[in-house]
Amino acid sequence: MGINGARPYSHVFAGANASRLKLYFKRRSPLFASFHGRITVNQNTRTSIETCWIVTDGKVGMVNQCRGLAEILEVEPFSKVIDQRAPWRWLPPVITPSVLGVVTSDSSPLVPPWPDLLIASGRKSVAPARAIRRASRGTTFCVQIQNPGFAPAAFDLVVTPQHDGLSGPNVMATTGSLHGLTPRVLDAARARFADMVAPLPRPLLAVLLGGDNAVYNMTEDYGRQLAAQLRGLVDDHGWGLAITPSRRTPDHARRAITSALQGASALIWDETGDNPYLGFLAHADAVLVTCDSVNMVCEATATGKPVHVAHLEGGSEKFRRFHANMETRGITRPFAGTIETWDYVPLDDTALVAAEIRRRIAIARTGN
Repeated sequence: MGINGARPYSHVFAGANASRLKLYFKRRSPLFASFHGRITVNQNTRTSIETCWIVTDGKVGMVNQCRGLAEILEVEPFSKVIDQRAPWRWLPPVITPSVLGVVTSDSSPLVPPWPDLLIASGRKSVAPARAIRRASRGTTFCVQIQNPGFAPAAFDLVVTPQHDGLSGPNVMATTGSLHGLTPRVLDAARARFADMVAPLPRPLLAVLLGGDNAVYNMTEDYGRQLAAQLRGLVDDHGWGLAITPSRRTPDHARRAITSALQGASALIWDETGDNPYLGFLAHADAVLVTCDSVNMVCEATATGKPVHVAHLEGGSEKFRRFHANMETRGITRPFAGTIETWDYVPLDDTALVAAEIRRRIAIARTGN
């Protein structure tokens, strides 16, 4: 089981429905155009994945991407959380030896039997993933999510966003990041958090707050501006607000928003109990998300609802390419104080990547 115990898309990958696979992806994903000619399924070929590990350093964003992919592949993963010994933890993957000895003794054990599928993400996972692929003598199919900072040929498949600019015969470039937000997951979250959002008026805006990171800064001025804009949506346009902050949201922004929304039709999660993030997405009529997290933006656009992006101070070339691509394709729009409505095809990169993995595993097992 994956997120909320859901097992979505089982009908897509079942052998009896293999003939529908191309039609499904043609309708669901804009990326299909670059891969549809190569995705074929032989119903007599063994493509089942019995065992799967996900290897990360435990960061939530990385774990969620790996788990989301495993979810679509219909496999229950074993989570392996690792760290690296000094000096390797400070050095780039390109000069880190591909041996399991670089992993600390308190990391999750990485010992045989090796899994059918290894899904890894993050700089610290690169060396152990390469070591496992080599130790398994090719029986473990190794998928590296995000740019590994190492030659892609060292892996069976590298999955990285288009804005990273990485290319190669075993590189699959996605629009954004992977995730596990499927219709079934959202339906479960909608039921789970129905009582929490019931008092809020419609239309309902889910507000996903990020904050400071290595390239973005949520300044005090912007925090006050955003707070005033949110109040305006309530007073002038009748929106209800369901707001969830993150650990990166600065205290000054929390205070400004809380103060501005006193007495308003707004719910601000107090970070006690279960995070209603998915429930807010499921119930919302539109979404406002800060620009500092590709993961949050991609999860928001998986709903198919209008997604406005609040742009903070700072940024990087990679982030600018990502947001420009999303806007050019008509998926997101910048936030300027009002909420608009529009339609787009929801992002479904994860399911397309899952199909490509199955295709490549079938080739590896049959030799053609």
